[in-house]
Order: sequence, then structure tokens, then C-alpha cells
Amino acid sequence: MKLAIVYDRVVKFGGAERILMALHEIWPNAPLYTAVYRPEKAPWARRFHIRSSFLDHIPYAENIIEVLPFFTPYAFENFNFDEYDIVISITSQDAKSIITKPQTFHVCYCLTPTRYLWSGLNEYYNQPAAGIFNPGVRLGMKLFVNKLRRWDKISSKRPDSYLSISKTVKRRIAAYYNRESKVIYPPVDTEVFNLPKVKTLNDYFLIVSRLVPYKRVDYAIEAFSQLPYRLKIIGSGIDEKRLKKNAGKNIEFIGSDLTDRKLGWYYQNCLALIFPGEEDFGLTAVEAQACGRPVIALGKSGTTETVINGKTGLFYDEKSADSLISAVRKFFKYSFNPENCRQNSLRYSKKQFKQLMKSEIENIRQNLKSV
Repeated sequence: MKLAIVYDRVVKFGGAERILMALHEIWPNAPLYTAVYRPEKAPWARRFHIRSSFLDHIPYAENIIEVLPFFTPYAFENFNFDEYDIVISITSQDAKSIITKPQTFHVCYCLTPTRYLWSGLNEYYNQPAAGIFNPGVRLGMKLFVNKLRRWDKISSKRPDSYLSISKTVKRRIAAYYNRESKVIYPPVDTEVFNLPKVKTLNDYFLIVSRLVPYKRVDYAIEAFSQLPYRLKIIGSGIDEKRLKKNAGKNIEFIGSDLTDRKLGWYYQNCLALIFPGEEDFGLTAVEAQACGRPVIALGKSGTTETVINGKTGLFYDEKSADSLISAVRKFFKYSFNPENCRQNSLRYSKKQFKQLMKSEIENIRQNLKSV
């Protein structure tokens, strides 16, 4: 079986990149196709044989793609997959746009339907996080969003089958693309993220997130600026400057360049992870539970599948400082057992992901052989 992997762009490290690394452990010889590759920003990817598109030759292409997504579908269409039996696209944007011939089976592992066109359209429009270019970005979205949606729907027909990272994403794929999908939860490294062996500090709350508008770290900062508790924020992104400007003295920003071991230490020693966004799955919520810590989360989307309300965390209803403040105060009335948090996280282990994904692709291969 000849297999290839396709991903939107290799320019950072996050939850999707952990999926790629787990797939590489299953199929170490599979090349990775992508629109843009920046090795200095993605050193983890050096283990792959990477094949990038013509966009790779454009300076700062990764930033242009983030704001002006008009070229990436064409970049993916120009790849040739004739030599492969199966291609797996991992995407929240345009990697599903690849064109394959009938003898090549294309399975899309969908992180979410293109967020800025569908579920996150309003948040992107209200806060594009392009600084002085925000008015131009809003105008561009208003002019081109319908065209981009039509193109996205055309691209959504190209995969032969879909896998989704959560029930939340499964519902979005059905609603926006009119396609069915099977849920395989993404991998969490529950061996690296584990229970502490020594007494923990538990004297601060924690956020681990990319600092981009749709993650909604803004109202969490507003809430903790009114609370007497310490908040540590691990992450970086285009919204960082604005968020720091609005943060109180009890809020500390920590860069995202941490080893998993150090990140695990921050999880283990927090009172709870704060999860203010409406996420597709919510990897950090599971990582925190793997370290024995509860999660205070917006009770919508992916976290409702991974956090057990009242047992491994608490939900609140609205994306607002007042709603989060109320949940934080309520938190101290509960006693959360670290073992319960840990056991819940094991449902999403990397071992489980690899077994399910390998089985799914093997079933596809057997079906192809029988045709």
C-alpha cells in the first residue's frame, strides 16, 4: 500500500500537528504534502519527507494564507497523487481540495469545516486581528465570502469518505457539506501528560491556547482582571499584543515554546484549566485532565464530549466575563478527584487513536483490493 498525507500548512505546532506525528508513527514512509512549509517554525516536521506547493516560494506566504485564502485550493489541485493507493488529508481548510483519480482513495480527517466561512464567520468578521488592515479584511470577507463558500462546498465533494475529530465536527460536516462522517477522536499523549509524583502547588488558574480571536481569551482576561486569583496564559499568536494590553497585574503571559514536560508541569500545578473558546475537540482540556486537573469550560461544542460536568470540571453558559466569574466562584464549592480526571482522559489516548486509524485505513485497503 502506498499512502500519502496532506495537511493545510506546516508553519506551527499544535493539536493538528500532534495528529500528523501520530500518523507518522503508523506510516513512517508516507510523504507529507502541504501548501507552505516553514522549517524554522516547524522543526517537529523534519522527520517527514515534505513536498510543498508553489506558494512556498512566496515570502511570508503563511501570513498571506491566513488572511487571503484565494490561492491555496489551486496549490493543492496541482499536486499529483497517481502513484498512491490512499491519501489522507488532515484539514480545517483547503487540503481536501486535492484531485485524485478513481484508483486513489481520498479519506479526509476533518478538523472542522473551514471555520472562517462557516461556524466562526461572525467572530472572524468582528475581529480579523489584522491590525490596521482590519477594515480591508472585513470588506474582502463581505465581497468574497459567498464565492469562497461555493468553492469550499465544491472541494468538500472530492474526498471519498470523511472522518471527524468529534461529534461536534460530525454535525458541522453534515450541516455545511451534507456529508456523513465517522468520529475518531484525535490523540492525546497520556504518557507524557500524567499525574504528578510530588505535591502540587495549585495556586493559579491556567489557559493554554493560541492567542487568536476565535479562542476568546479576551473575556477570560476581562474576568480575571476582576478576580483575586492568579491566571497564567501559555501561548502566542496574532492577538497577543491586544490581550496583554487589557490584562491585569494578576495575569502572566508565558511563551508557547515549552517542552511537553514543562507544559505538563504547568497543568499539574494549576487549580484548573480555563477553557473559554467554542472548540472542535479541545485537546488542552484532555491534557489537563490527564494531569489530574479539572476544567472550567464554556459548555458548548467539543468540551461537552471530553469534560464530565461536576466530576472532571464545570461548564458555564455564555461567552462573557460575568458567566466565567460565576463559574470560578462556584468551582471552590466542589472537590475534584484527580483520578477521575485522569481516567476520563484515557478515552482519548494516542494508543487508542493509532489503533482506530490503522484499522480504518486497513478496512479501506481491503475494500480496494476486493474491487
